[in-house]
Amino acid sequence: MNSLIKIVGFLLLLIFLFISIIFAIVFLYLKISLPSISKLKNYQPTQTNILLDTQGKIIGFLGQERRIFVPLNKIPPQVIKAFIAAEDANFFEHKGIDFLSLLRALYKNMVAGKIVQGGSTITQQVTRAFLLSPERTLTRKLKEMVLAWQIEKYLTKEEILTIYLNHIYLGEGAYGVEAAALTYFNKHIWELTLPEVALIAGLTPAPSKYSPLRNPEMALARRNYVLKRMAEVGYISWETANFYSSQPLKLQPQNVNIPLETAYFIDLVKNQLSKILPLELIEKGGFKIKTTFDSEWNKKAYQNALATLQTLFKGRSELPEIAVVCLNNEDGGIRVLIGGKNYSQSSFNRALLAKRQIGSAFKPFIWAKALEDKILEPNAIVPDEPIVLPGAISGEEWAPQNYDGKYMGPIDLKRALAHSRNLVSVRIALLLGIERIRSLAQSLEFNFPPDLNYSVALGTYEVTPLEIARAYTIFPKLGYMVYPYAIEAIYDANDKEIYKNELISKPIISPWTAYIMNEFMQEVVRSGTGACANALGISVAGKTGTTQEYKDAWFIGYTPFYTCSVWVGYDKEKNLGKGETGGRIACPIWLSVMKGTSHPPQGFPIPISKTEE
Repeated sequence: MNSLIKIVGFLLLLIFLFISIIFAIVFLYLKISLPSISKLKNYQPTQTNILLDTQGKIIGFLGQERRIFVPLNKIPPQVIKAFIAAEDANFFEHKGIDFLSLLRALYKNMVAGKIVQGGSTITQQVTRAFLLSPERTLTRKLKEMVLAWQIEKYLTKEEILTIYLNHIYLGEGAYGVEAAALTYFNKHIWELTLPEVALIAGLTPAPSKYSPLRNPEMALARRNYVLKRMAEVGYISWETANFYSSQPLKLQPQNVNIPLETAYFIDLVKNQLSKILPLELIEKGGFKIKTTFDSEWNKKAYQNALATLQTLFKGRSELPEIAVVCLNNEDGGIRVLIGGKNYSQSSFNRALLAKRQIGSAFKPFIWAKALEDKILEPNAIVPDEPIVLPGAISGEEWAPQNYDGKYMGPIDLKRALAHSRNLVSVRIALLLGIERIRSLAQSLEFNFPPDLNYSVALGTYEVTPLEIARAYTIFPKLGYMVYPYAIEAIYDANDKEIYKNELISKPIISPWTAYIMNEFMQEVVRSGTGACANALGISVAGKTGTTQEYKDAWFIGYTPFYTCSVWVGYDKEKNLGKGETGGRIACPIWLSVMKGTSHPPQGFPIPISKTEE
């Protein structure tokens, strides 16, 4: 009998040693093949960059993952309790693995014949999300358990919660509790009510399945489950749980998808941001980027412009494209940017990139240069009569015509500009000489070819809507051209300002010349080709432009506060239709755009004296 006991004892010892050796081998293998957990100690996740408009409203996100890091001390206790109750009630007791919960989940799954409950702890979920692949294998599960045990030795419970609550995916593209709070409720995580917190905590197992935006009934049931669990573990009373469980879902989802009317501006911000910050910092994220964008105005401007375009071209098989740029005269901040009629059909930003002939909208610069260089006085009379000049091709003649084919005879500069007399513009250009005009174009930073000819007086050279809007700011700014920009300031994750835009402007003409031109171009609106803009009801100046064969229609109009350019045309330079001029097409769209915001009743600035510089 003693021999038998010894034999059994020996066999049991061998079995124990064998299992211990196997376990040790497996543990060593897993430990060697496991990823390092050291990077968790200084957790610095990739975050989204938040774009804000002039009023501080979120207009978009830049980054691969929409995550906004929040330290644990800014996350309310009820948020922490909701997640712990729903996912890992013994979080503060176990060492990474909750064997009791694991056995309980195994039993319930066996009874149900399917997976109805998980046994993973919060620490294991961190391991799975941060360090391992999502594959469902025994090896991966063993690695997960070993890593969870190691993490618990390496990190505090608070550090683990910080990682978990900022890293977890919670549906609709939101990573972490702050992004989820903004996505579903348009609030910060510290502003949420208890039922709102419970809803977010309930998303963890299957964010798409329980999304309140997709499956509100399932989301409601899951929220109530979290409230029940909070009561079961003693975080809230049953009375509180029952009260909030009877409440309906109350969502205020933030539109995280960039609206069509905003997308063109976002592209510009991306471009300008890449010139301010290194790519690696942009990709790491966590910045708040305050822009010059007026999202409310831009939305109304886009809607109004499209509605006006559809009315103007009613019955046409194909609508032309549009481009709109509105600048703040004070500093050049871009308030409105519309690069086309539909971003989803074409992301080509015509406002920034489409170079088209400007037509008669270039004439104000010819007039201004003649006044500035004392070639003509403001009250000068110039003949509106036929003229024949040598053509661009040797041996040919060029006989420019007025749009209406008529002549008004001797005419003053103001009326000539108001009625856009081509022959007057050519005569003034001849008085200036091509070198003066070239110098003017260079100072305005137009990229004209070096071999200019006198057809420039009729706007035969190409500019973009942004370039012409920038150039026109010399008039309301009394001679100074302001440079457009999209990014006002950039703040890091600690709300420290790391970038501030500096106003850039340069003098082009004297204040007195600008004042005279403002008078001239107000007449364009009062009685000339831009008369439709008069309906805005405030001080408005501007100039229309129409190119040969009606391929492009322009109106660049400005108030004391804003300068806006509008272009209408087809990408392939298709004819807009006979009679479709800047005054008939572009000006009404400009008016509809400007009606999208308020305008204080204020006149244009007046220089102190004629010699003011």
